Amino acid sequence: MKKSIVYAAALAVLTFSACSSENKNEATDSHEQAHATHEDAATGNIVVEAPSYSSVPDPVKTQISSLLKEYLTLKDALVAENAGNAKAAAERIVTLTNSMPVATLTGEQKQFAEDKTATVQQTASGIAGTTDLGAQRQQLEELSEATFALTKAFGAADAELYYQHCPMAFNDKGAYWLSSEKEIRNPYYGKSMLKCGTNEEVYQN
Repeated sequence: MKKSIVYAAALAVLTFSACSSENKNEATDSHEQAHATHEDAATGNIVVEAPSYSSVPDPVKTQISSLLKEYLTLKDALVAENAGNAKAAAERIVTLTNSMPVATLTGEQKQFAEDKTATVQQTASGIAGTTDLGAQRQQLEELSEATFALTKAFGAADAELYYQHCPMAFNDKGAYWLSSEKEIRNPYYGKSMLKCGTNEEVYQN
C-alpha cells in the first residue's frame, strides 16, 4: 500500500514538472519516459465506470455517435481557443440531446441514458450560453465524463478513445477530457500548454 502511494506521488510530481516546463521547451528524457510508461499502463485503467449494454436500439446508438462527434468538435475548438466554434458545437449538442430517443429504452438503460443525457444537456447549454473561453472550459469535465459514459455504455464509438487528464487545470485541481487521438492536445490551456497531460484510460469498442 505504501509503495503504491509513493509511486502515485512520484508520478504526479513528474507529470506536474513536465507540464510546468511546456512553455520553456525543457522537457527532459526522464519526463518523456515517465509519460510513455504511464500511457502504456493506462490501457488497462478504468476511470469512468459505465455499464455495457449488449442490446441497444440503433437510433440510440446513432444519436450518441453524433453526440460524440460534436463533443470532439467542441473539444477541438477549446484547444484552438475558438469560443465561437465551441459555442456552435455546444448548441448542436443541445439539439441532439433534445431529440435523444430515450423513450425506446426501458428499465436500467433508460434511467442511465436519461441521467447522463441530462448532464450533457446542462453542461452543453452552459457552454452554448457564453463566448467566454474560461467559462466554457469550466463546463468541459462534466460534459466529457457524461459523453464518455454514454459512449461506453451504448457501444457508440467506432474507433479508440482516450480519456486524458491535465493535473494543472483549475489551480492544480486537475481535469479530464475525451479525445479520439492519443497525442495530448490540452483544451484547458490551448497553445499555452498544449501538450500538458496524460492518457488515463483507453477505450476500444
